[in-house]
Amino acid sequence: MVSRASATHHRDLRTGQSIWSARRRPAIAARPLTRDIACDVVVVGAGVSGALIAEALSEAGLNIVIVDRRGPAEGSTAASTAMLQYELDTPLTLMAERIGREKAERIWRRSRQSVDALRERTERLGLAVDGATRASIYLDGNVLDAEGLAREADARRRAGFEVELLKPAAVLDRYGIKGRHALLGFGNYSADPRRLTAGFLNVALARGARLYSPVDICDIAPTGEGVTLVSARGPSIRARHVVMATGYEMMKGIPRKGNKIISSWSIATRPQPRAIWPTAAMIWEAADPYLYIRTTPRGEIICGGEDEEIGNAALRDAKLPDKAATLSRKLAALLPGVDAEPAYSWAGSFGDSPVGTPTIGRIPGMPNCYAAMGYGGNGITFSMMAAQMLRSLICGYGDPDADLVSFHRSF
Repeated sequence: MVSRASATHHRDLRTGQSIWSARRRPAIAARPLTRDIACDVVVVGAGVSGALIAEALSEAGLNIVIVDRRGPAEGSTAASTAMLQYELDTPLTLMAERIGREKAERIWRRSRQSVDALRERTERLGLAVDGATRASIYLDGNVLDAEGLAREADARRRAGFEVELLKPAAVLDRYGIKGRHALLGFGNYSADPRRLTAGFLNVALARGARLYSPVDICDIAPTGEGVTLVSARGPSIRARHVVMATGYEMMKGIPRKGNKIISSWSIATRPQPRAIWPTAAMIWEAADPYLYIRTTPRGEIICGGEDEEIGNAALRDAKLPDKAATLSRKLAALLPGVDAEPAYSWAGSFGDSPVGTPTIGRIPGMPNCYAAMGYGGNGITFSMMAAQMLRSLICGYGDPDADLVSFHRSF
């Protein structure tokens, strides 16, 4: 007998109004699932991860079906601040201490390749996503002090990254930030995450992919020949492979690899293009909790952080007024020339991992089943990494960095 309980954990993923939810996104053609169907690959989840994965697999010539229990881009994607950095939350020096220099450098390089690939692919496909290439200003804090930033600069240079180390006088002169050392990185990216998701989904749909919602998968039966998925309303999907791209509502029974749910809060200001600092570089801190700041092409300032290990949505939401006030106060203190009053404020549930790396690959004990768990602070960067890796694994030619993020890794 088929269980009607959902195969994934259900969460209230966000609250408040994000800056993205206030904007129209391109239409996405979804349909109800009314009969049994078959395909090559089912992608469960129509957020940014599912969109990037479905587009990559559709380009490979596979017959793709995408399902989502809400609708496209209606989960965590709408709460993302979409700072698409290659720089991981765990500094390269600290990651090297945890897992070894060789693996840490490989992860950082692959993260950089993923950001580059996402930008290049978005531009090649001609998608209008409010994309912008930005440098990043990494400020000293309680995780890395001035000496720690200098060691981090050396580690990144050794790994092949272009960086610039700045003393407080230079940081003040260039950016108007007082009393902080900084490490500059280059070549990061930002975008509107809902438009990014819609763009990639629509490319996949134009190639023949099919999107069904709302569809809640309640049973998954893998075999050596393929996978059968049964929806809560009855119709089933037969596929050769399934990819779980359900974000922070991961399938029940998948090994956690130390991943956990945390809460984060964000604000966005009114447009103020004349107040934006030179180069509009992203700003973030080597601190815990840390502040991160980016701009939009219209000149709005998005500020987020104050993360806490809270998985309960009610507790997360209750903190939104105080967290928004804290973020506004910190933004004003760091950049006194801007209007830090929130025009939007929102909260979201996100994922964290022991060393800030994702989990991507074959699910142990489930033949032909794969997962893209973008846990850690670089969610959309990891989504692109997953799209590249899962395409190579499903198409059979493998990926040289798959061992770094697999369920079988040792860290």
